[in-house]
Formats: sequence, C-alpha cells, structure tokens
Amino acid sequence: MQRFDALWKGKRTRVIECFDCHRKQEVSGAATSTICPSCSAHIDLSDYKITTSFSRSIRTTGEVHVTGKGDLSSSSVCCRRAVIEGRLRGNLDSAGPIIIYTSGKILGRLSASEMVIEKRAEVQFFRRVRVGSIEIRGRMSGEIVADGMVTIRKNGTLEGTVTAKAINVEKGGAFSGQLIIGKGGLQQAELLPTEKAAGAKEPEKAIGLARPLPAT
Repeated sequence: MQRFDALWKGKRTRVIECFDCHRKQEVSGAATSTICPSCSAHIDLSDYKITTSFSRSIRTTGEVHVTGKGDLSSSSVCCRRAVIEGRLRGNLDSAGPIIIYTSGKILGRLSASEMVIEKRAEVQFFRRVRVGSIEIRGRMSGEIVADGMVTIRKNGTLEGTVTAKAINVEKGGAFSGQLIIGKGGLQQAELLPTEKAAGAKEPEKAIGLARPLPAT
C-alpha cells in the first residue's frame, strides 16, 4: 500500500506559489523542494510531522501535522494545510485549511483560508483568529475576524467577539458574545471602540450583542 501511495503521488502534479515573488508553477507530487524560475528562491515542498517539541521556523507548501504528543512553539510557520492534535504555542499561517482536534489554550496568532474546530475539541484563543471561513463543531472561545461565513454546528459552542460577513447557528449550537455582521474586511483599528468625535457621522451598520444568539 505504501509503494502504491508513493507511485500515485509521484504521478500527480500540483500548482504551488513562491513565497517571495508569488509566481505560480506546476511541480511533481513527489518533489520535496524546487527553485522559483522567476526569483530563484528555494521553495520547500515537504510535509512536516511534529511528534515532539519543535521550535524552528517552517515555510513550506506542504502540510504541517502536530500529533497528539507534538509541541509546536515556532514563532513563524507557513504551510498549505495544518492538522493540530497536540500543543500549538506559536504563530501559524495556512494558505488552506487548519483542522483543530486538540483541547486547551492556543497562544499564537492563526490565519487560514478556512478553519474547522472538530468535535470534542475545546480551545481558547488568546489572539485574534483571521480566517476566510470557520466551522465550529466543538467548543471555542476567542476573537474571530472572518471574510466569509462563521458556522456553528449542532452541539458547537462559540463564546467571544465575531466580525464576519455572515453567521449561521444550527439548532443545538450556541453563540454568546459580541457580533458585527457584514464587514468581514474590517481592520483592527476599525474594530476598537472609540468615543464619537463632535460632528462625526454615524457608522453605516454595526450589530453588537451581549446576550446569547439563539440557534436557527
């Protein structure tokens, strides 16, 4: 089976993007590194499986998998996809999804095109989470800024501050905190509450909730 997987991967190709000049190119699925034909930068294509303490920086177009016994504390990790089952204390930026199975406190800054908080996961984020979309099947607390949809599934729980284009709470799910809808692209400075200056115009639209949002 392993030989079959290696053979299948070797025949596949994928498109990757240079971290420095953002030029896209097609590479073999079996390759572990390449050189950007535009700026000559080295591009790591490897997958990383973290099984113990790990604190070095990672910049790869592959996957980063933190196992149940893994402890990732690097200040800078960039990848194509990430799966978190163990401890995450550093910063993590993913061009694709971040899947979280772990429970506990996450101290680093996370950003991804999409994120999933899986069932049985109970996570507390100490820094803002920036995503394209997020799906919550377990329990989460923290601040979310989403360019798209925030979805809370049945039995999912979210507590904190949410700024997003839209939110969907399924029957059996729960949300408690502050909600700003329709402005997923707001910058941090725009999110901070300030006193209205004399003669200042009223904002076009903002919704603030200090009570639980009923499931729909």
